[in-house]
Amino acid sequence: MLYSKTCIGGMVTAPHHLAAQAGAAVLREGGNAVEAMVAAAAAIAVVYPHMNGIGGDGFWVISEPGRDPVAVQACGQSAALATKDFYAQHGDAAIPTRGPRAALTVAGAVGGWAAALDVAKGWGKSLPVSRLLADAIHHATAGVPVTRSQAELTHDKWDELKDQPGFAETYAAQGAPKLGDILKQPALAATLTRLAEAGLDDYYRGDLAQKLAAGLEQAGSPLRAADLAAYRAQVVKPLMVQMKSGSIYNLPPPTQGVSALMILGLFDRLGITQAQADGFEHIHGLVEATKRAFILRNKYVTDTAHMSVNAADWLLPDALDREAAQIDMQRAAPWPHVPKPGDTIWMGAADAQGRVVSYIQSIFWEFGSGVVPSGTGVVWQNRGASFTLDDGANQLQPGKLPFHTLNPSLARLKDGRTLAYGTMGGEGQPQTQAAVYSRHILFGQNMQAAVSAPRWLLGRTWGAASTNLKLEGRVPDHVVDALKRAGHDVEIVADYTDMMGHAGAVCFHPGGLIEGATDPRADGICASV
Repeated sequence: MLYSKTCIGGMVTAPHHLAAQAGAAVLREGGNAVEAMVAAAAAIAVVYPHMNGIGGDGFWVISEPGRDPVAVQACGQSAALATKDFYAQHGDAAIPTRGPRAALTVAGAVGGWAAALDVAKGWGKSLPVSRLLADAIHHATAGVPVTRSQAELTHDKWDELKDQPGFAETYAAQGAPKLGDILKQPALAATLTRLAEAGLDDYYRGDLAQKLAAGLEQAGSPLRAADLAAYRAQVVKPLMVQMKSGSIYNLPPPTQGVSALMILGLFDRLGITQAQADGFEHIHGLVEATKRAFILRNKYVTDTAHMSVNAADWLLPDALDREAAQIDMQRAAPWPHVPKPGDTIWMGAADAQGRVVSYIQSIFWEFGSGVVPSGTGVVWQNRGASFTLDDGANQLQPGKLPFHTLNPSLARLKDGRTLAYGTMGGEGQPQTQAAVYSRHILFGQNMQAAVSAPRWLLGRTWGAASTNLKLEGRVPDHVVDALKRAGHDVEIVADYTDMMGHAGAVCFHPGGLIEGATDPRADGICASV
């Protein structure tokens, strides 16, 4: 039997052990959950660079007892020069997924750290930013062992990445790294040291901003210093869906957070909570709810300033009732629709005062655009590749926010618990969240068992062309057969595959117990005080 980890002093769960330890160390020194998360976010940007970095975006849901949860939207807008004409002049029929012209949106994560720290002001004594970045600076300077997933993904994507400006000298100076090789990042250490000394705003409006902008322009990106200076992370009201078990919160558009909430809201209406966990009804119900949610997502979700509908309306009881009525619990609805790939990390933190954070940080695809502005050590995201040059909700415009797969979830349960949970995995994020939540909260599985259990994914991810229903091999044969009979196009994939994401959860109980789980598919731990 798998069991979650427990403590009472504070906990951080992360897909890399050094990031979780960085956050827990801050908690031990009296830091709060937000400060611990900033430390973990900085550290994981160094130790898991294929999945995330400070050249990417981030999203927060923050819960403080006695107050409504708040969200931080830390995603950057497209460059002022990023127009259809710009790409036409370069002969691009579509926005490139790699290289300088894929690096067309401002990286928002560092601004999000600052905004989250502002939310936490008044929670007590604040630790200096220099302390929060100390572990990250140490790991960048001293070096860290290359993980299995970094080695494998660098090898798999080598032809796409090796010639991108700055990539090889930063991550593969001696050729594509092998498992256990030591990766030192002195330029990134210098960048983080600059932020520790000058403050986080220097990333956008200081000397570091000028260096980043010059390096991006030199590489051929449309981003300029004025784009960085115009960026501000936003504190926003999260979306919420009311379930029988409690209230669940996630980010509004341009993220797919509404999809994560909608899937669970629909499943709640199917009346199958007494069915067997991971049986046919459970998996089929969630897959069919996913289809309903993704159809709306694909049609409408983009920058809210450019949306023709209000995504919050999809979460109203009458709207969910109508959508749930379209689900046939005996037959699979036709599929596919357009998939949304992406790579990411999710982390959760809780402190002894009951403050809980759900956070996600990403550079979109593995190693993002592959571009590292000269002298910075910062690999830049390719989030802007989710724009299209054709007509549609996500048509490219200057100053527009791109569609985001990122979505951290947080639930306030009717029994008094506060649960943060999430995963990486692009198209799979809302699906894995639904699996973890339904197993743990609706079916009563232990949190770690809910994270470790076999998973499924509807749609394409990690460069695969197929959009079918992928199941890990541990799903029982009788369940697989039942899904096939219902009309699902099923493909069996390896157990514990990265394809299914790196999930985690952390929960604060009313009596002060803190519980956490981490994914065996990743390299993480639950680090506690």
